[in-house]
Amino acid sequence: MPKGIILKGIGGFYEVLDASDLKSLYTCKVRGIHRKSGGITPLPGDHVVFKILDQDKRIGHVEDILKRRNEFIRPPVANIDQLAVVLAAASPEPDFMLMDKLLIMASAKNIRPIILINKADLDTDNRIESIKAAYEPTGYKLIVLSKCTEQGYDLLHEELNNAKTAFAGQSGVGKSTILNIILKHWYMETGEVSERIQRGKHTTRHVQLFELEGGGFVMDTPGFSTIDISDISHDSLDDFYPEFSKCEGECRFKGCSHIKEPDCAVKDLVVKGMMDQERYNRYVALYNSIKDNYDNRYRR
Repeated sequence: MPKGIILKGIGGFYEVLDASDLKSLYTCKVRGIHRKSGGITPLPGDHVVFKILDQDKRIGHVEDILKRRNEFIRPPVANIDQLAVVLAAASPEPDFMLMDKLLIMASAKNIRPIILINKADLDTDNRIESIKAAYEPTGYKLIVLSKCTEQGYDLLHEELNNAKTAFAGQSGVGKSTILNIILKHWYMETGEVSERIQRGKHTTRHVQLFELEGGGFVMDTPGFSTIDISDISHDSLDDFYPEFSKCEGECRFKGCSHIKEPDCAVKDLVVKGMMDQERYNRYVALYNSIKDNYDNRYRR
């Protein structure tokens, strides 16, 4: 049986793109035996095995869902390779705590983060350079974008090739504009959207994958409405700060939290101006919040 990837699902119907023929799109339902046996619910991004029931009408059945690399509840999507974390140079003011949480969440789920600084044309106070100074030490790819000049979009397209990329960030930073420009230039149409899938009484946006000419996919999602880093312990939080790695083994105490211990190499970086003070302060705030939740887990 052929293998495919789910691009979209609405009302029990799923658009499945044939992995061996990227021009063939099938409307599939899930086999009843899969549901009755407690099978997992299919998600956009899932790699599946499906059976073709009617080749001419492009109708099939999802027979099996292959092992997931990762999955999310909000938005409901699976197997993200990259998370493009978007913030604006201005309007709205950047929410750096949200950004740091998104970077942590991505790394924890084995997702490659990309930082996109949008609205470069609105930068009147050198905000972009301060953001770059704070986040370039992470080693994450950082791209500056502008819809007016389309600055940075060719670089972004190179990063999107051969990967499934979702976009996240606070409201108003321009995620939809970025996606529209990408789809305008590099979207590869894979066939007519099934009328059965289009049918519906609700106007709620659903997760959908769009194939790019470079072989990757971008995801139109309702947004990451919850940022869950509850699975991360305070003892392991520093693992998700790549710039800390240059200090590995240099702190006086093994297992240093980089908070109050003396002779801490990370704090020394901050003092020397080699790490952004505000990013470090947010690390401390997150550490204390996670530790407080851990310490109070049995209290009522």
